[in-house]
Amino acid sequence: MRYFIEISYLGTNYHGWQSQPNAITIQEITENCLSKILNNPVKLVAAGRTDAGVHAKQMYAHFDSDIKIKDKKSFEHKVNSFLPKDIVLKKLILVHDNAHARFDALNREYEYHISLIKNPFEIDKAYFLKKSLDIKKMNKCCDTMLQYTNFKSFSKSKTDVKTYDCKIYEAKWTLYENSLIFRIKADRFLRNMVRAIVGTLIEIGLEKITEKEFKLIIEKKDRQLAGFSVPAHALFLKNIDYDWDKILLNG
Repeated sequence: MRYFIEISYLGTNYHGWQSQPNAITIQEITENCLSKILNNPVKLVAAGRTDAGVHAKQMYAHFDSDIKIKDKKSFEHKVNSFLPKDIVLKKLILVHDNAHARFDALNREYEYHISLIKNPFEIDKAYFLKKSLDIKKMNKCCDTMLQYTNFKSFSKSKTDVKTYDCKIYEAKWTLYENSLIFRIKADRFLRNMVRAIVGTLIEIGLEKITEKEFKLIIEKKDRQLAGFSVPAHALFLKNIDYDWDKILLNG
């Protein structure tokens, strides 16, 4: 049987999602917890991977088990009693055997949070930036991005991806009192892509880069031409969409 899990986590204390030697990760902690409860090794396949310090309001992963979990609510409660306080299992979902957390995801949405004032309660969840930004120009460049598909200029240089093509559906900055939130939705994201886009758009807002130069940055497909990569601690994986009618298994 195959199960999806929906989890949320604060990434501050972890070296990202993906298991790796000599580092504590979300995947390792969650797999160990599920393995103990099911008394069988569990290997999770996630919808994606978040970098060190990045948070997730919603992440999905799947695992296979010969055990049929009849009482899902009781299982969820038990898992949460074992997980650390900064990771929570929100839902266990029985799916078809060929359902895939990564490949069946239709789109993903990220948020980046900027605090325009010094806020001690947002130290681990927002990037403090006290400089004045031209949000109108930043959003104009967001609209410009929707015209492109190749985002190599915003990808980590040494990566093994087969294509740099992504379809961005939405990208926008919104001001909420003393907070500035960037939301971006796409079918897929390259490594470091959101943080590089945010850093470049900040330079637009500071009038260090023009809209014309922003277009050239995308078209040149050269990471060195783009802006700086903003800190990870203010980035959130917000939402992942699936066609649930196709992957859910009743029972």
